[in-house]
Amino acid sequence: MTLLDERPVSARRAMIDSQLRVSGVNDPAVLAAMDAVAREDFVPDAIKTSAYIDRALPLGEGRALAAPLVHGKMLTEAALQPGEKVLVISTNGYLAALAEAIGADVVTLTPAEVTAKKKVGPFAAILVDGAAEALPAAVGAMLAANGRVVTGLVERGITRLAVGRKSAEGVALLPLAEIGMPVIPEFAAPKGWSF
Repeated sequence: MTLLDERPVSARRAMIDSQLRVSGVNDPAVLAAMDAVAREDFVPDAIKTSAYIDRALPLGEGRALAAPLVHGKMLTEAALQPGEKVLVISTNGYLAALAEAIGADVVTLTPAEVTAKKKVGPFAAILVDGAAEALPAAVGAMLAANGRVVTGLVERGITRLAVGRKSAEGVALLPLAEIGMPVIPEFAAPKGWSF
């Protein structure tokens, strides 16, 4: 193995030690998954050397890969269990690969497939890889009874990590903390008229 081959591994370990652990992401399964999955495999060639920096990375076409801390916190809140049926809503495979590394049975849909009301499920957990102004009702319809959702929410221009559970009334989300997340254009709130 050459020094060039070791750089991504050392960068991955530095991400874990200097970004995740110090910010409260300490779940052994989450850290093991983030150590096992090569983040650089999910970004364009031109920015592979920046794969482990502590910010979102542009993927093109208005999309971005969230910062490592976002995915670490999402997985910590989701508390995925091996064999659990999980839906990941994303246009990039990184979060799904992390969930699979934890041992979840993962299905992936794009935001466009969700808004087109593609029917799959039910799922014990749904991870939405980005922030939504309005979470589509189709997300709740794909959750099992008492299933959980981990997503980002956009409220007055601020993105927050949020968790929710399915109940008879639908999915109620609880914002947990402000965190910078890429916004999902397909999950924008309907535009209304105002003064």
